[in-house]
Amino acid sequence: MPSLRNIGLALGALAAAPAFAHPHVFIDGGVDFVLREGAVLEALEVTWLYDEFETLYILSSYDISLNDEGGLDEADRQQLVGQQREWPEDFEGTAHLTVEGEDIALERPSALGARLVEGRLELTFTRQLERPIALEQKDVELAFYEATYFYALSIANAPQLLGEPGGCAAQVVPFEPDTQLAALEMTLFELGREETPAIENVGALFADRIALRCD
Repeated sequence: MPSLRNIGLALGALAAAPAFAHPHVFIDGGVDFVLREGAVLEALEVTWLYDEFETLYILSSYDISLNDEGGLDEADRQQLVGQQREWPEDFEGTAHLTVEGEDIALERPSALGARLVEGRLELTFTRQLERPIALEQKDVELAFYEATYFYALSIANAPQLLGEPGGCAAQVVPFEPDTQLAALEMTLFELGREETPAIENVGALFADRIALRCD
């Protein structure tokens, strides 16, 4: 079973998933980049946006009702945020950053938020880099995925460059399936919810990506 299932907030969504097929849960979202002067990357701002069905199931799992304005009360937001604070040690998140082909270590989530956006539950959080890194004249890539492909994530938000982006620019590179990956996806479709794909880090094969360049 993928470690992402151990995140408390996700349990409701997973219980609502169909009995078979990877992926089971679909999430829109995106990643913004926080830079300081000199094209130094300090943090990533991550967004997950569940669809309406998963939103209703998650809220019902925690016995949360919408207020008179159709939104979340502060106590309910805090409950959702509290469930999101503790990630399993083996869960690396959904924002996978490389600079010049090398993996960049990120800290655990901070500055967590939860709200409803047009009837959909949106979660936001910050991933600080363990060490800020200068990006000038370097190839930077952000892959947006969950390793076991239990969750399918799509970049629906254009990446924002926050702080002092200077000469940096970001571009989304959508996943484009080929024949081989289409066949693999059909194989994954046959897996049950309790089964883990034999291919390590299989989610990366189906990932939308962001290319960032600072000149």
